[in-house]
Amino acid sequence: MARVKSLSTKSKMGYCSGIIAESLMYNMFFTYYLVFLTDVVKLPSILAGTISFVAIICDAVADPIIGALSDKDGADKRKFMFRAAFPMGILFVAAFTDIGVFGDVGKFIYYLAVTMLFWLCYAVYTIPYYAVVAEITTDYDERTDIRGTSALINAAGIFTGNALPAVLPAAIIGLGFSARMGWIATAGLLSALSILFAVIAVLSLRHVTLQKAEALSDGKHKKAKDIFTAFIQVLKIKPFKWFVLFVFAFLIASSMIQANFMYLIKECLGMDAEDKMVIVIVVLVGTIALLTPVVTKIATIKDRRFASILFLSISMVGLIIGKIIGITTLPMLFYVAFFMAVGVACFWAVFYSMAYDLVEVDEFVSGERREGVITALPQFFQKFGSAIGMWMVGLVLKLSGYDSGNASAGIIENSSTIIPAVFIAIAIFGLVMFPVTKERFHKLQDVLAKKNRGEDYDTSGLERIL
Repeated sequence: MARVKSLSTKSKMGYCSGIIAESLMYNMFFTYYLVFLTDVVKLPSILAGTISFVAIICDAVADPIIGALSDKDGADKRKFMFRAAFPMGILFVAAFTDIGVFGDVGKFIYYLAVTMLFWLCYAVYTIPYYAVVAEITTDYDERTDIRGTSALINAAGIFTGNALPAVLPAAIIGLGFSARMGWIATAGLLSALSILFAVIAVLSLRHVTLQKAEALSDGKHKKAKDIFTAFIQVLKIKPFKWFVLFVFAFLIASSMIQANFMYLIKECLGMDAEDKMVIVIVVLVGTIALLTPVVTKIATIKDRRFASILFLSISMVGLIIGKIIGITTLPMLFYVAFFMAVGVACFWAVFYSMAYDLVEVDEFVSGERREGVITALPQFFQKFGSAIGMWMVGLVLKLSGYDSGNASAGIIENSSTIIPAVFIAIAIFGLVMFPVTKERFHKLQDVLAKKNRGEDYDTSGLERIL
């Protein structure tokens, strides 16, 4: 059996709390950035959607490069995280600052540039943050436990990142300050909290032995050709294409629902969004908090693939029924939040630990451990999917007549129901085809250990993986 390393409970909780650093910003961005650009900055909806799309795509392209650099011998993923935390927070505040005086072209250039830089710093923090677990432990169940604990803690990040922007800007305006100041203060508070939790995560790992950080650097810089070759090699791993399909399709679905909540409340229900949005977040976070331990337990008893197919199927069916009934009442708004949460709870509990399992697949095939690349490439498709989802919401708003003030509620509703359901169905197909089960992973570990010791080994039963 492969060597297993463990985190102490204190180190595990400190590391897992680091997810709040990225979750606060991620959730405020995906829920409110379109609203900020269309309703505060007053940009046309298609331009607002394009800003988010282009910025996130540029970040997605950078993800695998950052992953490859963090995989170098002598590279310490903790240093990547620490150095990214402060500029990430500063740029997040800049992204939510209303510059006011410029026209649409000037605003478009400013927000595009700032969001691109923010997402780049975000990637420099998150890629090493998630990849480091594959260096810490090779145990299937411990990886599930770490990611499950992290996903449970993430409920606090999801709640704060969604609920605070729903009420704080309005509260600050009520005190006599401008809307501009309300958004700056909200982004500033979340940024400060993010930096704090990022530092806690780094400090919690300071006594943990990391394979790549301990290895001696050969002093050579990775060439672009070498990095690109590593990407191609990882993409050729048999299970990888199905894993990517699952990630890509689900993130389109979840980002559409998340970005559309405010418009759903205003246009489909005809209500003020602030207080209703807080209840939506309570339903969302409460469901995630309740279901994450259930997902983790099922994934431990059975495996992560089975748990994912089960919960995503429930989410998909719920959204289809929601479209049939129609989102015209508050209970149906909360209904959408619940079934979104069913899928989200499952995805974030198992996503990264499923990626970690591909590290051993790649090691068997290539003879190298490339935790950073294998964590970063799915993030490329994750962010690509999220960007497409946000852009699609902007497109649907445009088609609904939102910019002219004559929005069609029925069209806007589709961004929270039937369109995401279709993409979840595609994600489920990817999971059905994904061949890495718990049983096969354990067999792979045994075979890999024998290969590394120079012993004879038998790969029968692993044909779909290798």
